[in-house]
Amino acid sequence: MLDKSASELTRAARQRVVAGREVVERVLTQDEAVYGVNTGFGDLSDVRIAAERLAILQQRLIISHCAGVGDALSDAVVRGMLLLRANTLARGHSGVRPDVIDSLLALLNADVLPLVPSRGSVGASGDLAPLAHLALPLLGKGRVRIAGKERTANEGLRKAGIKPLVLQPKEGLALINGTQGMTSILALVLIDGHRLTRIADLVSAMSTDALRGTDTAFDQRLHALRPYPGQQASAANLRQLLHGSDIRESHRQNDVRVQDPYSVRCIPQVHGAVRDVLVDTETKVAIEMNAVTDNPLVFPEDDEILSGGNFHGEPMALAADTLAIGLSELGAISERRIEKLTNTAFSGLPPFLIEDAGLNSGFMMAQVTAAALASENKTLCHPATVDSIPTSADKEDHVSMGMWAALKLRQVLTNSTQILAIELLAAAQGIDLLRPLKSSPPLEHLHATIRKHLPAWTQDRETAADIAVALQFLDEIDPIIADLR
Repeated sequence: MLDKSASELTRAARQRVVAGREVVERVLTQDEAVYGVNTGFGDLSDVRIAAERLAILQQRLIISHCAGVGDALSDAVVRGMLLLRANTLARGHSGVRPDVIDSLLALLNADVLPLVPSRGSVGASGDLAPLAHLALPLLGKGRVRIAGKERTANEGLRKAGIKPLVLQPKEGLALINGTQGMTSILALVLIDGHRLTRIADLVSAMSTDALRGTDTAFDQRLHALRPYPGQQASAANLRQLLHGSDIRESHRQNDVRVQDPYSVRCIPQVHGAVRDVLVDTETKVAIEMNAVTDNPLVFPEDDEILSGGNFHGEPMALAADTLAIGLSELGAISERRIEKLTNTAFSGLPPFLIEDAGLNSGFMMAQVTAAALASENKTLCHPATVDSIPTSADKEDHVSMGMWAALKLRQVLTNSTQILAIELLAAAQGIDLLRPLKSSPPLEHLHATIRKHLPAWTQDRETAADIAVALQFLDEIDPIIADLR
């Protein structure tokens, strides 16, 4: 549960917000049409709305834009949306009252989470439908989640200690114009993605030793000649993880393989490239998280309101599409190492990593599952950004599809994590089959920890159950990867 004082407007931010609101109030005293303040929306922007109906206009905007469908976004994503939406409004360029921001933060601090469907955004005027669902409970309508259970909006407002908002001119539009849905998903994937690159280095190091691969390809001198930061970090991790392996020493003098396959030899180059994409994406997300993505925007210092397109999701959409390709590569190269481990013609280990193969199928289907996931990622990596579709009577004639880019990115991350969980099982089994030889101290520690959760395979058992345990293990692996770059 979040503390009620966890998030609040600073005094300086509150002053900026008040200054922005004063510009809107002055516009309302003038006989001038200003989009979003006293007009309709989208293709209805030429429709002038009478002063006595402006509050109704904003409420109906929120209600009508609650058109989302599909599974609800996760609690973590919704928390991020509440925080990010409050943050962009706090810049003082959206023309809302401080009460609006305070209400968003009250929901966040009380962990009262609006129920937000995942589908319905094309990333044009931002994430209109998701953000409308996010705002709906502030009006005392819709549903919320409290401690994982659905409740009415009014129950949620009572828990948050606030009353339903009566929106004023411009405030409804300010609540739903922006990219906070796609940005929240992308920010959370970044956290997990950085973590997954360290997991990938760890798991691939164990596979390298189980395959009796050479560590020559990870020599610091090689990577100094192509000094990508991510590549150098992954190579350093592999050197650290493989140092002191008895398995490596056992075949150093009589290696029959001059070079390992690319899925082993080029781990730093592939994993490192993904690391660099994550860093690039993080730079873009940091800008977006602190950007003003509303429309129109208020400039108190100039006493002006300008209409533009900061709500367009293209920067986040392209970032999500690119990162999806990167994270899928972690899964793709992992699947190839699983194949090498289960292929006795290459590995020299028992077929499918099991004694008495034939009677036992071993890891045969585990590799098939990894292949299925890797193939699914190929389809998910088709860029959403190039698939623009016009909306709003062709007023919004080029859209970003940023929300879909973010949603499928999340699935790519999940698939690649599952593939690495399968590789972890296969690599651990490979180490077992090389006994009495031992791996390096850090990899032996990893192996022993796995074996506390799952015994080695001596005969066939339900593979799916082992994969589920391995996935849970990856969720708790932080102490083991803490020393990795």
